[in-house]
Amino acid sequence: MQLTLKIWRQLNNDTPGYLEVHDLDGVTGDMSFLEMLDLLNNKLVRENKEPIVFDHDCREGICGTCGVVINGRPHGPLSGVTTCQLHMRTFNNGDTIVIEPWRAKSFPIIKDLSVDRTSFDRIIASGGYISVSTGQANEANATPIPKADADSAFESATCIGCGACVASCKNSSAMLFVGAKVTHLSLLPQGQTERSSRAQSMVEAMDQEGFGNCTNTGACEVTCPKNISVENIVKLNKEFIKSNL
Repeated sequence: MQLTLKIWRQLNNDTPGYLEVHDLDGVTGDMSFLEMLDLLNNKLVRENKEPIVFDHDCREGICGTCGVVINGRPHGPLSGVTTCQLHMRTFNNGDTIVIEPWRAKSFPIIKDLSVDRTSFDRIIASGGYISVSTGQANEANATPIPKADADSAFESATCIGCGACVASCKNSSAMLFVGAKVTHLSLLPQGQTERSSRAQSMVEAMDQEGFGNCTNTGACEVTCPKNISVENIVKLNKEFIKSNL
């Protein structure tokens, strides 16, 4: 398979960037998108050129590190799939693929396709935790939890913090991410100790990091690789209102 790649190159967040065009041969349908970038970087290294910088870690769709915008859509054209799980069989021979980093003020560019998402870490540090006693873990069945609550909490907890919701939102809102974290902790008994202050603290941290507000366009749910529902934003708003009563 032969492809034309238009890839964003940028030295750092303070310098202007540009799209660099590369022609790549030898791509197979069984390659993942990141393996295709590896192939390109091998080619660039052999030509004594600067390789493309991009983030990756697990390459299994669970760490949230690898996100890029592919042809204008975070993580590419498929639903429920991270960049590392996207295979080149999705594309056709001769295609032109435009690859860009997340576009958000709160995700400053480190270099090329790599962005700094530590703003998410600071939001989590502000309230995305529970208080527990140290020592041996309790018996799992000692704390009964209704199955409906357990299922809902699990669905929210599948958020991998990749930032696709922010990248797809015209307001660069992180409310789907924050909503997922607040929801899954508020549904479980272990999360009740900080429940009254959690939503307020995390929303305040989100605002301080420069993320925008939600205007219900729903782009975040469409591009989320874990199919997190916008209902989590509704629950976040409810928790936030309760915390101010």
